[in-house]
Amino acid sequence: MRYHPIAADQTDRAAEYHATGPVPAVSAAEYRAELKARQYRPEWTWFAEDEDGEFLARAVWWGRADSAHPVALDCLHVRDGAGEPAALAAELLAAGHAAFAEAGAEHPPLYNILALPGDWHERPDVVAAVEWRVEAARKAGLTEENERLRLEWTAGSPVPEATGRLVFTEADDEAFLEVFRRIAVGSLDVNTRRELASMDPDRQAREDMAFYLDAPGERSWWRLAHLTDGTLAGMAIPSATPYHRNVGYLGVVPEQRGRGLIDEILGEITRVHAAADADRITATTDTVNAPMAAAFTRAGYRVTERRVILEAVRPA
Repeated sequence: MRYHPIAADQTDRAAEYHATGPVPAVSAAEYRAELKARQYRPEWTWFAEDEDGEFLARAVWWGRADSAHPVALDCLHVRDGAGEPAALAAELLAAGHAAFAEAGAEHPPLYNILALPGDWHERPDVVAAVEWRVEAARKAGLTEENERLRLEWTAGSPVPEATGRLVFTEADDEAFLEVFRRIAVGSLDVNTRRELASMDPDRQAREDMAFYLDAPGERSWWRLAHLTDGTLAGMAIPSATPYHRNVGYLGVVPEQRGRGLIDEILGEITRVHAAADADRITATTDTVNAPMAAAFTRAGYRVTERRVILEAVRPA
């Protein structure tokens, strides 16, 4: 078996790869569109090829158009009858990870098992398809697992009205950095908790802030939230993905939690995007973060899918 990225003249073959099973595959049209946008690339599209030249497994990694290295594994499929899928997929992922590391990537891209139905835990075929992918990812070093909800607000849905409980203002980077630090304390967000277990709070805050500064959203959208007496309450960071307006980052400082202020902050983000005529606003939250999921529901967001995320343990 040979594991390799495609050549530049093999993109049509990569796009037309026939994938089966209940986990959605990247379609030929989607692959070509992402390739044109440089969010898929030949060097990020890997195959397991047998001695007869047949492609038995495909792994497609994604990154932003300006990314030096892939950010996430978007699609992983093994052809029916090709053997034990977890073992074959693990070898394919390991080969890709090694090449990315040699090219300068600091850590392996995460694996985002996309577009799982809301009831996937009750569907044996989907459970089996997820299980071998999780096993392959773990064998390839992606040992941290989390499940997230993808939600969206669409144009025509009610826009939460401002209640006047909070005042939203602009601020400089240092002010936002301090709020990033404070919000992380006691957070229910799985990734935040993992990061704080492996790095100091200042580094964690700076990395989170750098991520949102690098996102497609505008820095001018960011707002701190204060009570009417000037007491800091939290922050709202409306953002964007390459595809849609996005909720981005939001939170309430620990001493102000439990007062329903998260609804006010999420409402502000929704209003910012709705005022710009966004046709949809996407968002994600961990399944274990029940308070945040409930806030999204109250604000008119609906769950569109579930995602299982696997990633490598970050070094301290």
